[in-house]
Formats: sequence, C-alpha cells, structure tokens
Amino acid sequence: MDERHLLYRVEDGIGTITINREAQRNAITPEAIRLFHASLDEAEQDERVRVLTVTGAGDKAFCTGAQLSGATTTEGQDLFADYAALLDKLVRFPKPTVARVKGFCLAGGMGFMLACDIVIASDDARFGTPEVNVGLWPMMIGALIFRNVPRKKAMEMILLGERMTAAEAMAMGLVTRVVPADKLDEEVDRVLMALVSKSPIGMRIGKQAFYGMANLPLPDALNYLSEKLKEVAATEDAMEGIVAFMEKRPPVFKGR
Repeated sequence: MDERHLLYRVEDGIGTITINREAQRNAITPEAIRLFHASLDEAEQDERVRVLTVTGAGDKAFCTGAQLSGATTTEGQDLFADYAALLDKLVRFPKPTVARVKGFCLAGGMGFMLACDIVIASDDARFGTPEVNVGLWPMMIGALIFRNVPRKKAMEMILLGERMTAAEAMAMGLVTRVVPADKLDEEVDRVLMALVSKSPIGMRIGKQAFYGMANLPLPDALNYLSEKLKEVAATEDAMEGIVAFMEKRPPVFKGR
C-alpha cells in the first residue's frame, strides 16, 4: 500500500489528486499540504493536463480537515499559513477543477471542496464546519464559504457546527450536483471528459477573467471582460471552434 499522504497521477488529460490517509479519514498533515502544493505546480505546467480532480482515498471521507492533535503545536500552526496559501493556489488554478466528494467533508476539507470550480457529491456525503465544537473557528475556510453561500446560512452552519446532508449542502449552494453513491464515479468521469473536450486556452482565459473581475465596479468589470473577450477570440482554438460549428463537426482544440 502506498503510504504517501497524497497521490497524484495523470491519465487521459486528467490530473487526479488523492488525499491518501484513508485510515485517518483523510485528515491533512504538513506532508499532505506540501505534496498538494507540488502537485498543483506540476499539473499547471503539464500540457497533458486539461482538467484537475481532487478526491479522498476510500469511501468514508473526502477530507476531515487537519489533525486536531497537532493544532496547538508550532508545526500545526505553521500549517495554517501553508493551508491558506494552498486554498488560494487551488482557487486560482488556471485549469478547470472538480471535487469528487464521498463520505465526510468537514472543516479543512470544505475549503478544498469550495476552492474547486465544480463539486460532485454522493447522496450519502456529509458536510460541516465542526470547529466551534472544540473551541476553534473555520477561519480561512470562511473566506470561501462567504463567497459561495448566503451570509446568514453560512453563519448558522458555522455557529451550530452541525453536520448536514448532501441535499442540504446542495440547497445552500455548497455543491453543484448530488448523485446516487453508486453513480458518483460515472458522473465524475462524464464531467471530466466533457471538460477535457473543451478549449484549454479558452477556459484558462475565462477563469482568469471571472476571478479578475469579481470585485470590480460594474463599468470596470464590463471593460475588463470586453478586453478578455478580445484575447480569447484571437486564439486558434476560437477560430477552430467557429469553423467547426459552421461545418457541423466536433472541434479539435490544441490549446493555442
């Protein structure tokens, strides 16, 4: 059995990051954070990778956050800054990201999930921010929670520290789709292959544009996006896409 805390592989245009601590419900460690950073850097530079998926080993947990036993140590507190930097890197990752969520997704695991563009969860998944129950608070995760769900629903979740079902997470806007547990891999694969078929450069420029305009006043956002549309329209992939549409054939995107 591979004892590395995090695994990374590439196949058919898909980079897969797996938090690999099944016996510990995929609780994250400094080693896992280090490997996560390295895997994101590798995936960003690898032209074979068109989409990235993040998941956890086994069926019991996606990720249950950091190990509480080390939270008050110097090493554990150093992990906080590394984790914050990792969330920022994952949010800004230039290729599409998909979280595959099975089992428990709690605390820091919620951060990884929310940092991805698309979240596909099994209907038996469970979500929550239980930090308040041990005298802590979901600090860095909160930055992503408040960017994804209404503030009062977020505060209710954070203050009560209760677990919620996949259906409740879906209703809040924490996940993008929920499927039966036995259909999870089929649906994730379908979405990943759909993303692999899109223009890599078009999606990269598009993601950059949407995150770049998020906090701009409306006139500035519109001007910024119009310039980004010029940029994406000038790519070879855009020309190929238009020609393929006119010729009623699937486009062949090359990422240029």
